[in-house]
Amino acid sequence: MSNSPFLQAAMDAADRADKIIRTAYRGTFDVSVKADSSPVTEVDVAAEQAIRGLLGERFPSHGFYGEETGRTGMEAEYLWLVDPIDGTKSFVRGYPMFSVQIALMHRGELILGVSSAPCWNGASGERAWAEKGRGACLDGLPMQVAPTTSIASATLSTGNLASLALSPAWSNLGVLIPKLHRLRGYGDFLHYHLLAGGRIDAVIESDVNILDIAALTVIVREAGGTVTDLRGHPVGLDTTSVLAAVPALHKTLLEAVAYG
Repeated sequence: MSNSPFLQAAMDAADRADKIIRTAYRGTFDVSVKADSSPVTEVDVAAEQAIRGLLGERFPSHGFYGEETGRTGMEAEYLWLVDPIDGTKSFVRGYPMFSVQIALMHRGELILGVSSAPCWNGASGERAWAEKGRGACLDGLPMQVAPTTSIASATLSTGNLASLALSPAWSNLGVLIPKLHRLRGYGDFLHYHLLAGGRIDAVIESDVNILDIAALTVIVREAGGTVTDLRGHPVGLDTTSVLAAVPALHKTLLEAVAYG
């Protein structure tokens, strides 16, 4: 099956960003601190400019929401959501837990996602992608979530949990953990790739933004998973938490954590 023009553009944009990132990885580059105390490098900005330039050339009427270069055309029918290096802290410290995240939203619905980790697995990298109604792939091979149906058989991975740790739901998570088969903390792109590929069963995060998870949401859904925020609401521009899981366990986990 050939790529749609949207998916092909996202893949080509990811190729451009990957090249910039690989060239700079573990090298010397300028790092500054944003208002939210998170780091940003000249590589983040260059990668996003490359993505934005390509998408703007091919789809000049589309909106763009980027982590580093801001928002334009937010009311457009199609809106691209981009984090050029999701995991900048990892990139700065020289370990490969970071990725290029490119998603497309149509009238408020996420319809496409590309998640490219250019330095994971050494020089080969890893890339997952999906488009609504067309399934999900990892490096060209189909992805499918696991058929797990019981908490006792489930592996849960957690990521950013600061807000959850400060809430009454923290004790609920503590009650849940001993019932699981395994608890892990893969984080960032990796646990979503593992979930979509059938290797773990759920992901919980309480502190994210839409640019972190937009592409990954499409990938997990197209692999057969269920993705909401921790209150069970649909993923949208204002989403700040995630519960992604195999379908049979999503409701059980949602009720067990009871996050507000």
